Amino acid sequence: MKLLRYGPKGQEKPGLLDASGTIRDLSAHVADLSGAVLTDLDRLKAIDPATLPRVEGSPRLGPCVGGTGKFICIGLNYADHAAESGLQVPPEPVIFMKATSAICGPDDPILIPRGSQKTDWEVELGVVIGKPAKYISEDRALSHVAGYCVINDVSERAFQTERAGQWTKGKSCDNFGQTGPWLVTPDEVPDPQNLGMWLKVNGETMQNGSTRTMVYGVAHIIAYLSQFFTLHPGDIISTGTPPGVGMGMKPPRYLKAGDVVELGIEGLGTQKQTCVQD
Repeated sequence: MKLLRYGPKGQEKPGLLDASGTIRDLSAHVADLSGAVLTDLDRLKAIDPATLPRVEGSPRLGPCVGGTGKFICIGLNYADHAAESGLQVPPEPVIFMKATSAICGPDDPILIPRGSQKTDWEVELGVVIGKPAKYISEDRALSHVAGYCVINDVSERAFQTERAGQWTKGKSCDNFGQTGPWLVTPDEVPDPQNLGMWLKVNGETMQNGSTRTMVYGVAHIIAYLSQFFTLHPGDIISTGTPPGVGMGMKPPRYLKAGDVVELGIEGLGTQKQTCVQD
């Protein structure tokens, strides 16, 4: 099942994508794709999509999950990306937070912050939590997943690494977290560790990787995080990026107003963003 949220920013309605690629409205059944709704997706799976109203036209797609409490990111989780960053593979997952105010729709613009010279791209597999997870074992971890999605973990490298403090301020600018287009339920993603992923800038392929090369897989990450804090329904985990980011190029290459970024993950859909000066 491919779940989505559509409509103007802040007014998104819940929906699903049927087998023909048509958006169907779920508003009569759930208020939003968040919280308790994510703990009982079997209720939505029991609905015949043909009985749901069709959504006409091509509405804006919002982030595919609402009410996110935590936006957790894993850094340096691909060995070849760590190498291009000039850093060692960490002995444990590197955790940092992205402000939830960075979350936006999959095709919403990338807003280049004022004073930015080093806005960068990162295609990542997103994992959305479906039921609370605390002190869980790795073999139980995937049962806590509501679904998977595409994330662009947009980053401002100067803010992130050249100024005092933690990475958060280089990761949390407005529209630095395109999420979606869909939340794809686990029954359609039999192996989250075998998904091709790619990203292009102005039609040129920059990233072409696979979740096979993650250092720490999805189950390990969920179990690991649950040792430190409870994961709640609607929380998003962005699991790291393969090589090919602008920072790693020689010379480095960064985004500017007018650039077009396209990205996708096998089975999870695609995104397309235009860069705009904020």
